[in-house]
Amino acid sequence: MEKHIDIKDKSDCCGCSACKNICPKNAIEMMSDNEGFLYPHINEDKCINCGLCKKVCPVLNAQETEKQKHTYIFQYNNDTIRHESTSGGAFTAISDYIIENKGIVYGVAFDKDFNVIHTSVTNKKDLSKFRNSKYVQSNPLNTFKEVKENLEKGKLICYSGTSCQIEGLKRFLEKDYDNLILVDVVCRAVPSPLVWKKYLTMQKKKYQDIDKILFRDKYYGYKYSNLSIYTKNNDKKNEYHRGIDSDSYLRAFFSNICDRPICYKCPFKKDNRESDITIWDCFEVEKFNKKLDDDKGTTRIMTNSTKGEKIIKEISKKHICEEIDFKLATNKFLAMYQPVKMNSKREDFFEDLNILSEEELFNKYFPDTIKIKAERNIRKILLKLGIYKPLINLGKRIRKRD
Repeated sequence: MEKHIDIKDKSDCCGCSACKNICPKNAIEMMSDNEGFLYPHINEDKCINCGLCKKVCPVLNAQETEKQKHTYIFQYNNDTIRHESTSGGAFTAISDYIIENKGIVYGVAFDKDFNVIHTSVTNKKDLSKFRNSKYVQSNPLNTFKEVKENLEKGKLICYSGTSCQIEGLKRFLEKDYDNLILVDVVCRAVPSPLVWKKYLTMQKKKYQDIDKILFRDKYYGYKYSNLSIYTKNNDKKNEYHRGIDSDSYLRAFFSNICDRPICYKCPFKKDNRESDITIWDCFEVEKFNKKLDDDKGTTRIMTNSTKGEKIIKEISKKHICEEIDFKLATNKFLAMYQPVKMNSKREDFFEDLNILSEEELFNKYFPDTIKIKAERNIRKILLKLGIYKPLINLGKRIRKRD
């Protein structure tokens, strides 16, 4: 029996990198496979079979402890920051608290080449890089080790990520720290960095000198967010804004064709999360408070520890934060509990990923047909008329009756 990590089935690895970071001999390297996902590879010559990599694996050591939970809806008190945020700006508020207490915040950002990575911030000005979702699996790099070193120095640390990354970090640390706040973002699934790279290469041919990319831009409001591309010359005619109905990358993601294998059986979708705070969208804020329905974004928050509850109580003094019923907060939010279903064309898609050009790949699986163009234009018209959301809600009520 192997004493070290041995991934025979790729659906048994979430790519958190805890095993790499714990290895005392640096015998583990995270390497991309042909789908673009990172997996641990063992250097047998360096390995001493200590078994630490298996001990810290969150998949092999999955835990679920019953916790006393509180749930809230949240809106940041600055509309500019809320506009830049995925939903209501809760993570920025939590990060503000950490930085005000001389702490370090770890989150997900783009590097200079628009690769998605974990990095750290120690001032409020740089928190903007963490705002807005990144629909790509992030590379944690060496942040687990950095976090441990800073915790041992007594620094207050906040680390955010998907629930599998949070559990990987907890297993790696091997003990609880009073000065550590863990924040997990409710995750649909994690798509391939290689698919993102292909998409980005395609877009760079059309949009020169890209300055900023937003996966959840509120260009048309919170209810119809877009993947947006902005260029350095601020030319409005040279911008890109498309939603989940018509952008080829978003269509790939939401069709479940390019996700990591473990996402189709994710063991981390559950009530009792290992983080201190869980955050996710609240598109239907009117169910909790109609006065807050301003189409600028609202976050749902769940506290999973006394540390998390304390911080939410503190930030609620500066921002709009209302406690809501737990069952109503989580009811029917499928991403909290249910893994996505694998697209039947996934295998073919990844075979073509390494054969076809960028344009050929996305045109084959997600062509911009007359129907797609018509739906895109209709949505824009409904948004301008101010009747987009009422029609969406009407459709939901009709489906419920059916």
